Amino acid sequence: MNEEQVIEEFKAAEAMLSGHFVLSSGLHSPTYLQCARVMMDARRGERLCAALAEKIKASGQKIDVIVAPAMGGVVVGYEMGRQLNVPTMFCERVDGAFQLRRGFSLEAGQKVLVVEDVVTTGKSSMEAVACINECGGQAVAVCSLIDRRGSNDVSLTLPLISLLKLDVPTYKEDALPPELASIPAIKPGSRFLKSAK
Repeated sequence: MNEEQVIEEFKAAEAMLSGHFVLSSGLHSPTYLQCARVMMDARRGERLCAALAEKIKASGQKIDVIVAPAMGGVVVGYEMGRQLNVPTMFCERVDGAFQLRRGFSLEAGQKVLVVEDVVTTGKSSMEAVACINECGGQAVAVCSLIDRRGSNDVSLTLPLISLLKLDVPTYKEDALPPELASIPAIKPGSRFLKSAK
C-alpha cells in the first residue's frame, strides 16, 4: 500500500478532520487524524494493518508480543497482533502512568512491539516503553499507522515504522497563528477524558 492509498483510506473514512484541535501531546493543530473512524470498518483496518505488518516483517525485527497504549493504540494493536500472529495486550494510565492490568504480564526479555495509531511527539510511546521495561520486557520498536512528528521535539528513542509520514503543522498554545486562534479548540483525544465518579 503506497502513501496515496493510505491517505485515500483515511479520506474515505472521513478521518482527516480540519479545524482547531488540541492533540494528546498538548500541541494544537489544524488537522486531526481520527484513527478510530478508520478502524471502525474492519476490512479497512485489516488492509491498513496488513500493509503495516509487511513493513514490520521486512524490518527483520523479532517480535514476541505487542503492547498498545490505551486508548488509541488498542484496536490497531489487536489487528496487528492478528496480522503478525503474536499475543497482544495494552497498557493503560493509572494515576498518570502506564501500567499493565487485567491480568496482562510480560516474561523477562520478551521482545515487544509498541503499536500506536498516530505518533505526534513519541511521548506516549516512550511512556509505554518505560512500562514494558518495568515489567521485564524489552521494547524493540514502535509502529503506527501515521507518523506525524514533523519538526516536533521528539523523545522517541526506538525505530518507528509507519505507513505514512505526514508533516502537519503543530503549535504550542502560546504560539498559535491568528487563523487557528480564532477557532474554538476541540480536544478529541482520550487523554483529556475525565473519569466518572
